[in-house]
Amino acid sequence: MHQAQLGLAAFLEILGVSSWPFSHRLAAEQLLFDRGQAARLVWAALVIAALLLILAVALWWRKRPRRLLGLGALAILIALFTPWPIWRLLLTPTVPTAFHVSAVPFTASAVMQGQQLYQAHCLRCHGALGDGDGVDAERQVIWPPTLNRSILWRRFEGELFWSVRHGMTDRHGAATMPAADALMTDEQIWKVLGFIRAQAAGQSLKREGVWEFPVALPDEAVRCAGRGPSSQRLDALRGQTVRLVFAGDTTVREDPRMVTVSVGETQGIDCTSDSAEMRRALSVLLGAEDGKLGGYQILVDRQGWLRAQSKPGSSGWSEDDLVCRTADAPQISKPASAADGLQALIRRMDAEPVRTVVAGFSH
Repeated sequence: MHQAQLGLAAFLEILGVSSWPFSHRLAAEQLLFDRGQAARLVWAALVIAALLLILAVALWWRKRPRRLLGLGALAILIALFTPWPIWRLLLTPTVPTAFHVSAVPFTASAVMQGQQLYQAHCLRCHGALGDGDGVDAERQVIWPPTLNRSILWRRFEGELFWSVRHGMTDRHGAATMPAADALMTDEQIWKVLGFIRAQAAGQSLKREGVWEFPVALPDEAVRCAGRGPSSQRLDALRGQTVRLVFAGDTTVREDPRMVTVSVGETQGIDCTSDSAEMRRALSVLLGAEDGKLGGYQILVDRQGWLRAQSKPGSSGWSEDDLVCRTADAPQISKPASAADGLQALIRRMDAEPVRTVVAGFSH
């Protein structure tokens, strides 16, 4: 159902209709949690197919009244005893931009620009860390929701965009969140949403010890000595395991199993990012203070997802450092020794590819 809607939205865009023209959409995500309705929908599809077949046969036998009566009675009985789904549960109100996705690349500079916009327009209600505890929170019609739970991944990006751009109201029409269309451009709204997700990921890691939802590595320019062009983008390293390191008390050396990128100068590391925005963006994603990142290391898988972290003072890598993992992961044999911890971690990252989920659907 979801793919059918996406296909329809893509077809309408080809026709020049870039916005969803209907007031409702199919709540296909409901079927992921309500198996009963999903089963009823399957039965309904089969019954409709059967009724269409009966109609075709009736047209073929239209000159035989008795058989037509029999087919009509059969069709009525099938329709009466079919466990039809509750249709109102399968439709949900939506907005014209429901199936839009951000056209703003996820870069370190975009994250930090989003942070500046958030602080200017959202902080007073939603709070510094997105917990809904800003200084103006208690003055609102309803208390602002926390942005640090699954709310950002339970809804489609386009629906979040519409809520920010046009504001929100309660069932009585009272404004519960002001519209931002007069304060920010569409591009700026997408950047705010990108920052909010990055901050929510960092707070999840800080409070729960995991990245509950997949987090991508922000793109940024790096300098790599002896690796092709001296200046390239982190996105160009996709397909390889990447290790990000922050200079600390422990000496870090190159490892042939992965590309090591130093955030800030680190002696002995070929690839370096001098971007202050990159350091600050990663501090947001780690839920850590910018000035306390020394000694941190992050592993990025071949698809560009942040997967594991090693905190300052850690003795070595182990599978316990995997803070973005899949629930139905295959069992990987334990390493023979502590020295094999990093290799086991890389193997597990390769064996458990990440699938980002929005509103219950893989993307």
